[in-house]
Amino acid sequence: MNFDEMIDRQSTESVKWNWFEKDVLPMWVADMDFRSPPGVLQALRERVEHGIFGYGFPPKGLGEVISNRLATLYGWQAGTKEISYVPGIVTGFNLGLRAVCEPGDAVIFNTPAYPPFFKAPLSFALKSVENPLARDVDGQYQVDFERFEAQIRENKVKAFILCNPQNPTGRVFTRQELEQFAAICLRHQVTILSDEIHCDIIYDGRKHTPIASLDAETAKICMTFMAPSKTFNIAGLHASEVIIQDPELTKRFCAARRGIVEDPGLLALVAAKAAYETGGEWLAEVLTYLQANRDWLITALAEKIPAVKVSKPEGTFLAWLDCSGLELKESPHQFFLREARVGLNEGADFGAEGKDHVRLNFGTPRANLETALARMSVALAKI
Repeated sequence: MNFDEMIDRQSTESVKWNWFEKDVLPMWVADMDFRSPPGVLQALRERVEHGIFGYGFPPKGLGEVISNRLATLYGWQAGTKEISYVPGIVTGFNLGLRAVCEPGDAVIFNTPAYPPFFKAPLSFALKSVENPLARDVDGQYQVDFERFEAQIRENKVKAFILCNPQNPTGRVFTRQELEQFAAICLRHQVTILSDEIHCDIIYDGRKHTPIASLDAETAKICMTFMAPSKTFNIAGLHASEVIIQDPELTKRFCAARRGIVEDPGLLALVAAKAAYETGGEWLAEVLTYLQANRDWLITALAEKIPAVKVSKPEGTFLAWLDCSGLELKESPHQFFLREARVGLNEGADFGAEGKDHVRLNFGTPRANLETALARMSVALAKI
């Protein structure tokens, strides 16, 4: 695959490319600027050629493909009856909260956090409890587990929304960290809603561990949300899977979605099956490209804009940039949008810890990355 290919997306009603004015280079929304795997495109062509798009069931064998993938990659035994489908992970964890919480209950999550984590509890009159991640001497984000447990105990937390790999920091939690999360949640009867959408986008030989795969007891308190969308760049098709291994949790989740949320559309599930079945070679190639982009970005920032600090992403194709050293008189998001014509995510949207930060998407041809850094550097040189 040629990931250096520049593909015009401005004529495709793309949220990423059509949100800002035309001269702005968008480096924000978490989808990639690469053509999806050939097997996915072929499967969609064949289904579209059939010409009839009536109501349908999930493609035959999709559950088996996912179950086998979980066993192969993680040694996690999840049966096909423990897998269901939703149109997106945000939809999934909203349904999860609806299933396990009552108005007034508390929900905890690590911050900085993916913006929908802040919004979901509000939809069900729940209390949000933020557990800030702290930077160590190397600038990497770590969990204060004593504080995490104290907050759960003091607020009588009912659910924990875990994001692993973590968005926006790029942390990939280790097995030992996940065991600590699980032990605390088991002690306090907290249900874990685990957003693992970036589980395939991991670097430097690291291995993703689904928290529900730790042991049978942990699996009983988990709802795990995964998807081919980030991995294979099919986010706009809206297909995600939910793995729940406790019958009572399954029953409550099904009740929460009944009459409200249908399965993903026909083409979404066709694409999902094709991605998981045929996308392995493409994924290996894109991971190599993304890791090279990440490394180039870190080096370029150190050379061109040394006042901007970045913790090296262990996973995701997102970089969390600390711009506090620039001492700007406004949000770095607003500054770079106006002065550099580069569109980044506003750090404040990810919580209080996001002040003076921006999130940059490096899932794009290297030429775009180089242009963005050059524009940002020139803009800063003028102040």
